[in-house]
Amino acid sequence: MDEEIEIINTNTRIEKFKNFLISKRKQLITFVLLIILLLISFFGYKEFNSRSKEKLANKFNLIVINFENGQKQNINENLIEIISTKDKTYAPLAFFYLLDNDLISSKDDINSYFDFLINEIGLDKEIKNLTIYKKGLFNSDFADENQLLNILNPVIKSESIWKPQSMYLMAEYYLAKNQKQKSKDFFDQLMKIENLSPKLKLEVQKRLRSEFSD
Repeated sequence: MDEEIEIINTNTRIEKFKNFLISKRKQLITFVLLIILLLISFFGYKEFNSRSKEKLANKFNLIVINFENGQKQNINENLIEIISTKDKTYAPLAFFYLLDNDLISSKDDINSYFDFLINEIGLDKEIKNLTIYKKGLFNSDFADENQLLNILNPVIKSESIWKPQSMYLMAEYYLAKNQKQKSKDFFDQLMKIENLSPKLKLEVQKRLRSEFSD
């Protein structure tokens, strides 16, 4: 008797489940189709990005090869096109290739590209901080104190791995301007940083001994 009741209950549950599926079939079909569409879109997007990255890599490498072989026609335009893609890898590479090979002469243009990389591309945190440091390094030859501090402060006031280099740059900047107290303040702050790299620590110690020892 108990077995018969259990069979009846089981059949009832199965029938209820069937009726539920039938009553909700449109919603279920829509849901399944949506999941399939999302999966196709996701993997399609990844494939598209992968192919786009490969094309950029080939384009950048070809530009470098041509430049090194003396074929300099349209190199600026081609590298600027790569920068405009906002690719996190190849946009910075293209800009720094322009910069390192003195292919841009305008300070304003160079700073505009720095700002584009820093503010528009969404670089990974430490790559962004490195770019800020490099912008400070570029501007340190001609910027005034406030301009250079405004550039470097986002890194100096952070816990970035590029903080010590940025502080060292400011210390050297003040030393070159003969503002020794400000320079010493930065060198002293550097010596207080835990896990300061041995190489940089040695440079700071040399500066303190040579420039500030009585």
